[in-house]
Amino acid sequence: MNTIKQWFKKPLIAAVAGLLVGLIIGLPILGWWIWPVQWYDAAPYHLRQDLQQQYLCMAIDSYAANSTNPLAEQLAKSRFASLGDRGATVMAQLIGNPGICQTTSIAAIQAFGTLVSTGSNSSVLPTPQPGTSSTGTKSSGGSVLLLVLLCVVTIAVGAALFYVFVLRNRKAHLAQTKPEKVFTQEPPTGGHAMPEEVSVGGNPISQFMTTYSLGDDLYDDSFSIDSPSGEFLGECGIGISETIGVGDPKKVTAFEVWLFDKNDIQTVTKILMSQHAYNDPGYRQKLMSKGELILIEPGQKVLLETASLQLEVKVIDANYGQGGLPSGSYFDRLTLELDVWPKV
Repeated sequence: MNTIKQWFKKPLIAAVAGLLVGLIIGLPILGWWIWPVQWYDAAPYHLRQDLQQQYLCMAIDSYAANSTNPLAEQLAKSRFASLGDRGATVMAQLIGNPGICQTTSIAAIQAFGTLVSTGSNSSVLPTPQPGTSSTGTKSSGGSVLLLVLLCVVTIAVGAALFYVFVLRNRKAHLAQTKPEKVFTQEPPTGGHAMPEEVSVGGNPISQFMTTYSLGDDLYDDSFSIDSPSGEFLGECGIGISETIGVGDPKKVTAFEVWLFDKNDIQTVTKILMSQHAYNDPGYRQKLMSKGELILIEPGQKVLLETASLQLEVKVIDANYGQGGLPSGSYFDRLTLELDVWPKV
């Protein structure tokens, strides 16, 4: 023990020891165990290539199903724009290999490609050359460099503090001092929980009521949002997102509620799920790319926000169907109230 103390009296050895201790505490313990990095609310631009392809397939399906809607083109272009400079590459991949979109016709893919190419500086129709996108690499390289610099600074500060407070100003009572406990908040284990009360005040500028009943296989309600003076502000709606089982009528296990703001390039979407789907890892993995996952409960309020609008979705009534499928897996009836306020 005395030999070890003599070694630690040498500044160089103490600094090296502090460096090693800092690496052990900073990377495995703090960085990977106590405070691991958690990513959420990623935009389509940040998704993996296969998930970007699925996102664009869904956007194409939505445009094909609602092409007669006057807002369909604007909504399709805004969804395509959310892919950023990756949009042209992903679109070209779908055109070159239509089989990626298993339920989408080639004509629908080509029509969507023509639509989003209109008015652009470059067409998305030609097949891109591999390796043309470098944005992700640059961003990743910058993040790694920043992480390395932060680790170096942290280790250097830790080594300096260790030398000053432990070696130079050693006191007898420090040997009996217990290290301070570090308390951290446990990460959520499932989805993002919405607050019980939504702080939206005043009278809504638009208010809608929508009801789904078992057998309404084409359920897809959308509503125009206008100012008191009649100015168009955006659009909101809800439709079927996922079904369970086979046969008719469709057994709906999740709905997609969305808010479009003419002043915002992105359409905010949240997925309202049945109890069975919400607790099933397979459905959660499948639907998480569409939007935030919410468990439907009677009386619940869900808030969607864009640049200038707030949409509060109130669950007025929610009844599950009874049958051969698992309990709480599909809806027999769902009634929602949609209230819209201008964002202050």
